[in-house]
This record gives sequence, structure tokens and C-alpha cells, in this order.
Amino acid sequence: MTQLLWDVDTQIDFVDPRGKLAVPHALAAVPAMARLVAAARAAGIPHVASADDHELTDAEISETPDYTTTYPPHCLRGTRGAQKIAETVQDDPVPLALTEVLGRWLEGREFLLLKKSFDVFTNPNADPLLELLDPDEVIVFGVATDVCDDAAIRGLLARGRAVTFVEEASRGLDEARTAACLAAWRESGVRFATVDEVTAGL
Repeated sequence: MTQLLWDVDTQIDFVDPRGKLAVPHALAAVPAMARLVAAARAAGIPHVASADDHELTDAEISETPDYTTTYPPHCLRGTRGAQKIAETVQDDPVPLALTEVLGRWLEGREFLLLKKSFDVFTNPNADPLLELLDPDEVIVFGVATDVCDDAAIRGLLARGRAVTFVEEASRGLDEARTAACLAAWRESGVRFATVDEVTAGL
């Protein structure tokens, strides 16, 4: 069985309590995040990470955010807050921005999909990369459960992929919205697994 680790937005602005858009209790999930990344590296499993790459002119950025479709400035390009946390940083990723990359450049074990939207599949490289790696199982973790995790998982399911979600390595922004996402994923066939279960199966 081919597997793929899908790391959603584990960036300083989301995970660090002092970040520009800190996800509640995200810091508590960091040890679990670190174990998943280390285990994937040891097993040679591909590690695809998404990351917000915002500019102040992006549609999602607002001075009067509604915290549903708009948010305050966060993960701004070139800032410390846009960087991945040390525990999930990739060794030598292929950086994939919003310009389509073809052929031999889609080679390696680590890929970084930059995005300006909740949905990683707005990056034109996401679909070709997923098709190229063609995993039997996509193991998803990261932040925020009820926003970008939700968009990634819905996108993966829509593309016929089997998804495993690691809840202990993830956190949501809104408790009620997070609960609704988890329930919807279960109904859609998403498998829920612990870090121990995932690492034992790599």
C-alpha cells in the first residue's frame, strides 16, 4: 500500500500562541505532528505540506474579518509567521507556488504547496502531484481542522482518495464547526487513527 503524509498549514502564525491567527491549543498537538513527520521521513513516505502564502491584497485578508471567509493578516509572505514550525519543517522540499510546474520538477519526497485560499486544490500543482504520487492512503493532519483541513479532506474525497485523519495532531478554530466537520468526515468514510496507529503502519 502506498501512503502519503498530507501536512496542512503547520505554520508559526497558526501554531504558536503568539501567532497572528493562533489556533486554540495547537501547541499541544505539536509533539504528535513531529512524530508523524519523523516517522514518514524514516519510512521514506512522501510528505506533502500546504502553506498559506498571503499578501495584504489577498481576498481572504481583511481589517474587519468575519472569521468564516475572511481573516486578519496572517502568514504574510516573507514573515516569520509564514514559516513552518521547526517540528514539521521539510529538509529539501520542491516549492510549488501558483504557477503550474510540469515534468521532471515533480520529483522528490517532499513538496510544499503554497496557497492563497483555504483550498489547497486552488494550487494548479496539487492535482498533478496527487495523480503522480497516486497514494492508496492519504494521512492528513494540521490546522485548522474546521477550515483548511476540511477543504483538503473534502478535496481528497472528491478525487476518490482514501483519507485517514489524525485528530491528535490537529486542532480547530471553532469548537462547534470542528465537531460538524468531524461528523461529516466520518459519514463520508474518513478513517480516524492515532499517531501510534499511523506510525505502526508506515
